[in-house]
Amino acid sequence: MKYGAKGGCMANARQLQILVAVPAAILASQLSWAADCSGRVNNVSLSSDTIEVDKGHTVTYFVAYSVTTSENSVNNAAGKCGGYFITTPDGKTRGVGVCARKLKDGSSFSDEWVIEPGAERGSWKMSGGTGALAGKHWSGWWQPTSDDGKIFMGKWGGNCD
Repeated sequence: MKYGAKGGCMANARQLQILVAVPAAILASQLSWAADCSGRVNNVSLSSDTIEVDKGHTVTYFVAYSVTTSENSVNNAAGKCGGYFITTPDGKTRGVGVCARKLKDGSSFSDEWVIEPGAERGSWKMSGGTGALAGKHWSGWWQPTSDDGKIFMGKWGGNCD
């Protein structure tokens, strides 16, 4: 270690503390910007229609009433979802959709979601919001817990910044 006229070893130790502390503080502040959130989602089918393209190749379009609940975010909302599930002749099913919901205070948001063939969880991301949700960029995962084709129940989690 080099000892100089302006503080020697103590000055170098202080520089090392700053070198470590500043990036750590920046990282901690960035992590605090991202809020973990989770909850439940429940959908009740309003309508659906299945088109058989060919044997084992179908597309099902649907619209459902949707309610989300959360104990650790403002995502306690009601609205509707719509989308489709496509099953290909190899037996794989992929789901894609969009939901628009409103909070008690009148703020609204929409999210887009997808679940890939064979996956236990799908992904979602907020595509827009109004009021308290304007400018938010939530995203995360969702997972079915029960689905009989008419009533869907699931859980979700993610980042609600």
